[in-house]
Amino acid sequence: MSATSERPQGRPRGIGRRESVVDGGLLLFRVGGVPVVLAPSWWIGSLAVVVLYAPLVARLLPGAGAGTSWALAAAFAVLLGLSVLAHELGHCVVALRLGIPVRRLRLFLLGGLSEVARAPRKPGQEGMIAVAGPVVSLLLGGLCWLLLLAVPPDGATWLLVAQCAVANFAVGLFNLLPGLPLDGGRLLRAGVWSLTGTRTTGTRAAVFGGGLVAVGLLVWALWGLASGSDDRWLRLGVCVVTAWFVAMGASGELAAEGRRSWPDGLNVADLVRPVLQLPAESPVSDALAASAGRGVVLVRADGVAAGLLDRAAAEQLAARSPHSPAELAAEPIRAETVLLSSDPGEEIADRVREAAAWQFLVVDEEGRPAGVLRREDLRAAMSGRRPA
Repeated sequence: MSATSERPQGRPRGIGRRESVVDGGLLLFRVGGVPVVLAPSWWIGSLAVVVLYAPLVARLLPGAGAGTSWALAAAFAVLLGLSVLAHELGHCVVALRLGIPVRRLRLFLLGGLSEVARAPRKPGQEGMIAVAGPVVSLLLGGLCWLLLLAVPPDGATWLLVAQCAVANFAVGLFNLLPGLPLDGGRLLRAGVWSLTGTRTTGTRAAVFGGGLVAVGLLVWALWGLASGSDDRWLRLGVCVVTAWFVAMGASGELAAEGRRSWPDGLNVADLVRPVLQLPAESPVSDALAASAGRGVVLVRADGVAAGLLDRAAAEQLAARSPHSPAELAAEPIRAETVLLSSDPGEEIADRVREAAAWQFLVVDEEGRPAGVLRREDLRAAMSGRRPA
């Protein structure tokens, strides 16, 4: 569940004031404020499923006309999409219950993605979010299988229910394969992470598993061609696309892990700039002069912090009115911009990436200001460069 950020697109005509297009896809609905988006590629994947599945329907229902075959193939594509949606909603709901924000839920080509705003900070959280999707899929598959017992066999209705069962079982079982970016890979990462205490080690193990899954899919597709299986063309199309998705996803997870991994020997204290507390009514020119190489907390007369001095805003204000109160150039201190000095480095890096701010107040266990961390300093240190 990687996350991306894109600008919303405009609304098509006829929709009125209702938001209908988000991040390059069709907004279906929202769950807990999380937009559920249908990407354009979903239509391409569904069309491919219909074209490849229709001939198989004709074999499963002898005597079925072309119209029935195409209708049932289209129904299978829709049911597959709904199965993926239910699967991703499982991830989304559990993540939200654990307090992990979700940017959006997106359905695309032959899969779906719940884009969490930050990585889980504990292996238990990773495991709970990962297993939620397959559990939903397998439960729905089981319900459909029970429903088959009440439906007359060998008819179109029976095949439709069977399709729903197969779609959910396929989504659930496939995602349990032990390789990233699949849920089984996230479960593997959580397990290795829990045993070793290092998320990076878990990621590497799960990325290796993702490579094995991709190779296995291609081998299974080629086996279907060699053996003349009835579903060989459907299998080939789905396996090639899915193998590519797994391979790209695994490499993306490895790259993301490299960006978030905390360098050995790096201490947060080495990146924090000294902090100076000044009265909020101090002249902005004086506060600006005092901020060289330091962070400045502006404090009102009642002892409440007015915010951190925003150097860029202070320079603009000082150019116009050097004696104006420095509070006018303060950046408010919000919960997401306060860091605890004792927190692990990777957790601090995650919080800095999530927040829309360029500087953060670091406090000690007593809540006293210990320094100011600037985003640029952290980025330089994470990339192996020395902070300016």
